[in-house]
Amino acid sequence: MNYEDLMLRAITEAGRNKYTAKPNPVVGAILVKSDEIIAEGYHKEFGKNHAEINAIYQAKKLLNIKFNSFSELTLICTLEPCSHIGKTGSCAEAIVKSGIKKVIIGSIDPNPKVSGKGVDILKKNNIEVEIGIHQDLVAKQNKFFFYRHKNNKPYITLKIASSLDWKSHFKSHERVYITCEESNYDVQKLRAENDAILTGKNTLLNDNPRMNARVNFQLNQPEKILLSKSYNQNLDKLERPFFKGSKTTHIKNNDLESALSKILQSDICSILVEAGPKLANAFLESGYVDELLVYKSPKKLGETAVSWFRQDNAIEKYGFKLESSCKIGCDIKDTYLKNGKK
Repeated sequence: MNYEDLMLRAITEAGRNKYTAKPNPVVGAILVKSDEIIAEGYHKEFGKNHAEINAIYQAKKLLNIKFNSFSELTLICTLEPCSHIGKTGSCAEAIVKSGIKKVIIGSIDPNPKVSGKGVDILKKNNIEVEIGIHQDLVAKQNKFFFYRHKNNKPYITLKIASSLDWKSHFKSHERVYITCEESNYDVQKLRAENDAILTGKNTLLNDNPRMNARVNFQLNQPEKILLSKSYNQNLDKLERPFFKGSKTTHIKNNDLESALSKILQSDICSILVEAGPKLANAFLESGYVDELLVYKSPKKLGETAVSWFRQDNAIEKYGFKLESSCKIGCDIKDTYLKNGKK
């Protein structure tokens, strides 16, 4: 088994933790002696041990059984070992302390707190380091994490549910379910993939949403962000489910630039915007949206309903290009990317 195969194994197994490790990247680590895998470790849950630490811990159980010294082992790691002390200790320092003498790394960490610094610690302690095996796969697997640290902004996806005639809701705010059950479940998975869900006051008051990810697998629930200058929870007579179940942040500011600056103070790498036409168009006009998802129903709501957009071909005019289209139940799901980027 060569290093490329081992790296692919580590990447594949790391991916199983995508819903529980977020907003951290998923990472895999494998310790080998010659062609034999001695131990594996993965970052399974946000705030808990990183992959390298788990691999070293597992290997210690086999010390003097399958190997006599960590210097006999090579560590294959999908992402550069962290150098800083955050919620856990420095993985690079733990590798040095273990006695491992060779480390194969998939990709350098794009986080400025780490980038290159973990490798420097290893090299300064006479550990042989190789970098770059399947680095594109590591970056693709951790798309949101890499995007945030390379662009200094979270990856923002705007999701809308539209009738066939591009309507959002009735002017009377009468509750109407536009899309089918299959689309609704697809949205739950979309929520589960993102670090945060953002909405505005109108959606909060009119729809009274839970805005959690209702799925049948374990996950780190997305943080919920309310963007509203005027909403006052103390004056709200209703006990809203939006504020229950996971961390909720109320940004008392309608300025998107200021809001994103505040969000960047957290670990959030991706935001799913689920809001009405006013806030949705504000995000589109700002240029902050990276991906637009449209779930379109075959139903029409007619002239008594509110339009998503004020002009024809609005999506294209905002600079988006259709990337893919698929059928979900009786609906159509269209994915648009900004300027056609992938």
